[in-house]
Amino acid sequence: MSTSLEPLLNVPLNDLHMALGARMVPFAGYSMPVQYPAGLMAEHKHTRIAAGLFDVSHMGQLRLVGPDAAAALETLLPVDVIDLPVGKQRYGLLLNDDGGIIDDLMFVNRSQDIFVIVNGACKLGDMAHIQARIGTRCQVIPMPERALLALQGPLAVTALSRLAPGVEKLVFMTGGAFTVQATEQAIEVFLTRSGYTGEDGFEISVHASQALALANALLAQPEVKPIGLGARNSLRLEAGLPLYGNDIDTITTPVEAGLSWAMQKVRRAGGARAGGFPGASKILAQLAGGTGATARKRVGLMALERVPVREHTELQDANGQRLGEVTSGLLGPSIDKPIAMGYVPPEFAALGTKINAIVRGKPVPMQVVAMPFVPTNYFRG
Repeated sequence: MSTSLEPLLNVPLNDLHMALGARMVPFAGYSMPVQYPAGLMAEHKHTRIAAGLFDVSHMGQLRLVGPDAAAALETLLPVDVIDLPVGKQRYGLLLNDDGGIIDDLMFVNRSQDIFVIVNGACKLGDMAHIQARIGTRCQVIPMPERALLALQGPLAVTALSRLAPGVEKLVFMTGGAFTVQATEQAIEVFLTRSGYTGEDGFEISVHASQALALANALLAQPEVKPIGLGARNSLRLEAGLPLYGNDIDTITTPVEAGLSWAMQKVRRAGGARAGGFPGASKILAQLAGGTGATARKRVGLMALERVPVREHTELQDANGQRLGEVTSGLLGPSIDKPIAMGYVPPEFAALGTKINAIVRGKPVPMQVVAMPFVPTNYFRG
């Protein structure tokens, strides 16, 4: 891929992050704000009750252009792309030929193109994969000139609608082009009512040259505070949302990961466009169960003692036999309890099942619980 795709998009906001006192950490070639002086706990709780602004410009943005774009993309994902209405957004899973997850992504039918957002650490590989697989059927156009901001929380719509009237009419997983009225300029953006926190909110794509003006305009709203990626992680875990590289990866199928809900009926056995995606025979067999069923399942876990259980912690049954390991875990700030996700054999995945996490050589009792750990607050109209 061209060096123009190197991850430099959040450079325009780095001075702002530093001025706000952020602690910066390297990630995927970026210098990223992990937290601000208020700290992770305060940032997390502010997002739950008001509105938090996240710089997520490390994410990759691209356009698929051409009359065959939707059908072409559908050959890479086990989801319905062709029938997605204009203005609607959908969650998708980019799969390898064995049904493993190369990345999870979001895409929007914008009529003139399909707008795709992929994870930052995977974006160069994703774009190369998409180009190699469907580049002869549609144009695959990376958008390294775009930054991405996420405004999340129950008062996000209050803050943003002052600057961009009309956004309040959107519902969850819809989007459109809007003009944001900043102090000294009108800023053209494309945004969706979506996010990664379990709260109402918006993800806003903006030209990198206007990212600073947009961020300042949003931070000038009384409901909004800057939030680092540490709180983004704790928020998404409480919402039961998997993180690529932790909870899903190239050896994990959508069925194992508990993401079968993302596969519409039209792509399943008996559907009008069943199969036709990488790893289809394996995934459809897993969905059917029986001899093709999965050997493990992603579950939510809550510790029965106040002991945080981190990723890579071994999970055991009552007899000390290894079951699997924790893939994400921390003390949930909203519920003040240790929560985690991990993979266990199906016979240990039923709600209420007790298992042990081995923390510093000692068993910590945990219980399989339903996710999300904190109820989601998406706006569905």
